[in-house]
Amino acid sequence: MFRDSAIVAYRNLLTILRVPTLLVTATIQPLMFVFVFAYIFGASLGGDQYREFLLAGIFTQTVAFNAAFTTVGLAGDLQKGIIDRMRALPMSRLAVLMGRTLSDLVVNVLSLIVMVVCGLIVGWRINGSFGDAMLAFGVILLFAFAMSWVGALTGLLSPTVEVAQSAGLIWLFPLTFISSAFISGETLPGPLKTIAEWNPITAVSTAGRQLFDNSSPPTFIPATGWVADNAVLYSIGCSLAILAVAMPLALLRYRKVASR
Repeated sequence: MFRDSAIVAYRNLLTILRVPTLLVTATIQPLMFVFVFAYIFGASLGGDQYREFLLAGIFTQTVAFNAAFTTVGLAGDLQKGIIDRMRALPMSRLAVLMGRTLSDLVVNVLSLIVMVVCGLIVGWRINGSFGDAMLAFGVILLFAFAMSWVGALTGLLSPTVEVAQSAGLIWLFPLTFISSAFISGETLPGPLKTIAEWNPITAVSTAGRQLFDNSSPPTFIPATGWVADNAVLYSIGCSLAILAVAMPLALLRYRKVASR
């Protein structure tokens, strides 16, 4: 299974090399978010301190949005008949999905590297220890891997690539913006505040800020509650819970699709 997964992942990475616009999308889009939020909104939200607060949220948003690559990639393979060809080969069925999610994990690593460089340019800094910084990136990449499996399930459920493109993003926008990725969730009204508090996007963003030792602007109301106090633990728990649900469902769906 591991060998087959590595081969499928290598095949998917070759596709990116031969269609470089895919890699451009994975790197240019987060750069646009960094500059838009840092300089257009950042001036009125706290300036330099807001940029420091912002980057962990941008990291989290980007890896969540990159799940769309898994969604569209699998939907495209289904539509082109590549899944049927793989089904005819003596290979692990899990390898097709694992290879796709692993290749997209590599794309997420590249996206993070680009964003880190961009963040350093706009004034973001890692104020914590090296070990804490590595743990922060590990938490973000674990969340990225979990979201890729959600993307895999969405792609297998989508009848066409066009539907997959919409389905892969339409639920991510409210999930991202009803959170503390870019603002203080304490300012949200009523039930939105509760949703933001328990949102995995909030937890991963908060965990990143705590481990990077990035402060919030003085005008932001600091988060309180169990999630804020245990952001790293809750982030890891959410990612593992998503994997525990999405992996078997995606594999079950793949078996149904591949048996047609």
